Amino acid sequence: MKISLIAHDSKKELMINFATAYKHILEKHELYATGTTGLRVAEATGLNVHRFKSGPLGGDQQIGAAISENEMDLVIFLRDPLAAMPHEPDVNALIRLSDVYNVPLATNIGTAEVLIRGLEAGFVDWRKQYDDGGMNKDIKANIENGRAK
Repeated sequence: MKISLIAHDSKKELMINFATAYKHILEKHELYATGTTGLRVAEATGLNVHRFKSGPLGGDQQIGAAISENEMDLVIFLRDPLAAMPHEPDVNALIRLSDVYNVPLATNIGTAEVLIRGLEAGFVDWRKQYDDGGMNKDIKANIENGRAK
């Protein structure tokens, strides 16, 4: 599975702790992250992390594009809901795209732990239907034929 890791500045330490605690699960998957988060997670854990740009410089949009192309299976986005972000529209777009494309998304540590444990238990395997053209192919055909449901 392809997993995105994103953390606002005030949550980066929490993301590092999360990645360290669940390294045994994360190392079995392809990891992607926004710039600084990816660097810090890779340095702290030794995990291989593909890094996009920093969030404010377009990294959130790059991950959103991957979601829209069915190239992301799970997103862990530890965000700070109390801090004003200059790239808030990009953050909202990424959350919206996760909903549109049925990509599981955690925005806090509690949900992140449930998702990562569910991933380990096989509860996210339904995403493979999207990867092999199953449900996603049908949805795409309906949209192209003007019959979006």
